[in-house]
Amino acid sequence: MAVRVVTDSTSDLPPGVAQSLGVTVVPCYITFGTEDLKDGVDLSGDQFYERLVNGSVFPKTSQPSVGDFKRVYEEVGPGSDGIVSVHVSSKVSGTYNSATQAVPEAAVDCPIEVIDTYQASLAVGLIVRETARAAQAGGDFETVARVARDTAARSEFVVLLDTLEYLEKGGRVGKAAALLGGLLRIRPLIILRDGAVDQLAKARSRKGGIERLLDSAREFAPLDEVGVLHTTTPDEAEALSAQVRDLVPGGQEPLLSRAGPTIGTYAGPGALGIALVRSDRA
Repeated sequence: MAVRVVTDSTSDLPPGVAQSLGVTVVPCYITFGTEDLKDGVDLSGDQFYERLVNGSVFPKTSQPSVGDFKRVYEEVGPGSDGIVSVHVSSKVSGTYNSATQAVPEAAVDCPIEVIDTYQASLAVGLIVRETARAAQAGGDFETVARVARDTAARSEFVVLLDTLEYLEKGGRVGKAAALLGGLLRIRPLIILRDGAVDQLAKARSRKGGIERLLDSAREFAPLDEVGVLHTTTPDEAEALSAQVRDLVPGGQEPLLSRAGPTIGTYAGPGALGIALVRSDRA
């Protein structure tokens, strides 16, 4: 018997990592017109970004349903010591609410705790990875849930966008709306603060934006975990990963990932992000 870990596809956890850690990923939905697709299941990253940039229809996203979570909990619950369900911020998605509503409906005997990380994308991915590691190490339900909550409290996610166009189209600008006046002239940096999208800085060039992204990561040091995310620029992400390698303790490689369709809908092409977990060392 063991604790099972569940997340949603906005976590942008690489599929191989999720599989190796026994994490169950519940897909969100992407809709192009009347075509409903499951994030990470029904279309590849290349196919999605091609349609996002060149298609005539802007996609819509929706969270997994209560029924989706109910089915997953009933699939993984039997024989387990509990389920820890770790999700994107409730302030930017209804996913947490769907998961919470599914708990009393799921026909399982084990306890279920749903965690609102107040984060998004790979920051959630790092939290999920730490949670799953605790489960694989044999932690009991209370221990694994505590690891999830503690890691979430120490997590940060900073993103350099090539434009705010996609965030604005998707209605997720939030406090970053102050940046819209310079939409065509700046590269905005955004951060998740208290679970909502907020302005961090403005850069006049992509090079300057990447430098500011690096500076932000260093300002949060010392760190326990670092991840690098991209939408359409893998070479830049690999170069950025090499530049933050010295921030990762023990010679670990930063976790490198591509944003899936749900996050990519709002981040748009050319986005680069750094997710991290601050150390609790003095």
